[in-house]
Amino acid sequence: MDILEEIKKGENKRLELKEKLPSNEKLAKTIIAFSNTRGGKLVIGVNDNREIVGVDEDKIFEYEEKISSIINDLCYPTILPEIYAQNINGKVVLVVEVFRGSLLPYYLKNKGKLEGTYIRVGSTNRLADEVMIAELQRQRFNKSFDEEENFDFELENVNLDIIYNEFAKIGKVCDYEKLKNLKLIKRINGKDLLTNALLITLGKFDNISIKCARFKGITKEIFIDKKEFNDDLFSNLQNSIKFLQNHLDLNAEVKGLQLKEELEIPLLALREALINAIIHRDYLRNSDIKVAIYDDIVEIVSPGGFPNGLTIDEVMSGRSEIRNKVLANLFRELKYVETWGSGIAKIKNLCEEKNIKFEINESGNFVRIVFHRPKISEKVSNSIEKVSNSIELNDKEKKIIKFLQKNGKIVSENVEELLNVKEAMARRILSNMAKKGILEKIGKTKGSYYILSEKLKVKKN
Repeated sequence: MDILEEIKKGENKRLELKEKLPSNEKLAKTIIAFSNTRGGKLVIGVNDNREIVGVDEDKIFEYEEKISSIINDLCYPTILPEIYAQNINGKVVLVVEVFRGSLLPYYLKNKGKLEGTYIRVGSTNRLADEVMIAELQRQRFNKSFDEEENFDFELENVNLDIIYNEFAKIGKVCDYEKLKNLKLIKRINGKDLLTNALLITLGKFDNISIKCARFKGITKEIFIDKKEFNDDLFSNLQNSIKFLQNHLDLNAEVKGLQLKEELEIPLLALREALINAIIHRDYLRNSDIKVAIYDDIVEIVSPGGFPNGLTIDEVMSGRSEIRNKVLANLFRELKYVETWGSGIAKIKNLCEEKNIKFEINESGNFVRIVFHRPKISEKVSNSIEKVSNSIELNDKEKKIIKFLQKNGKIVSENVEELLNVKEAMARRILSNMAKKGILEKIGKTKGSYYILSEKLKVKKN
């Protein structure tokens, strides 16, 4: 991509823009963060509005020498960036291009590894914690956490039948030797040891849960149902899919002479997103995969950012960087994964076919996949119409119902603003709707609020 096009897109994981040469330590932090993550460019001579202001051409060589000295004096191990001038529409900017290093982790000499290691998160430089530093050290030797042997569990205390049965389901035979070939078991000094991948698969780690919740409205304030699955990875996957099926709508379509029902969001897309979360999440993070269903979206959140500093553009284009190599290979052997890097493309294609908006983003140490539920406004209108046929609703009551189906709860102050009425009238309207059985009051003292009764919930088609 042309550097001007990069600048127009703004700062990101691989680009930082500065109007002037930053302070020594700030510059060093950026260079270190790029080296530890995925490389990047620091462009000097661009203001906060992404306008090219340039640098003093008479000082180009002076700046280049100063930058080289700062990097050499403050960064460790040695980082060798490319530093060059670039003419953009008659103005010269200075570019410091950094490539991902092979001697990870890189850090500030005067701070040491634990307090001076920085990584790139979005468009910012973040101090790496001990978990990330350990991960960078593994990356240096091209080794993943899941393939490391574990000394806390004995072989006789795990149930290998769970994996044998998964292979049997697809007509494959799996035995003890196969587990060794898959690096689920390692032979060390004449003793067979379990790897972290095997223990993760069998659900022996504390953070392998998938937590599912169905919330009322579009916030987390009121939940309708929640489940936590703490078994082996295969059971957690199946149970999470069932939870999604139970709480999402079925759409009916006539094909030929048959009526075909399909989930409002393609089941294969949801399944693919869950498999991606399970395989690529960071199992060193003390957090769980979370599945949340709201009236407007379905959200799947996985601990750990994109592996090895991948950018969103790279992920969307099908580039694959595998954090958990043994787990990924196991799921591929079991036919849960077809081709490396095809998962996101498959989700995207499935959603485009059904005209469903799909998003993926990275926020700190989490990756978030969002499916926008279709035709929510139509469902709301249909639900109101059904109730109107059995209970006489006036226009004010319909407005309140629409507000609740969007926001989950309502108080008198909301009604005052929504209907342009005074407090006493707002309270009276809410009280009357509760008497009709349309609303349900939660709480009896200050802080109480109203929610929709069961009859106003959006039903499955």
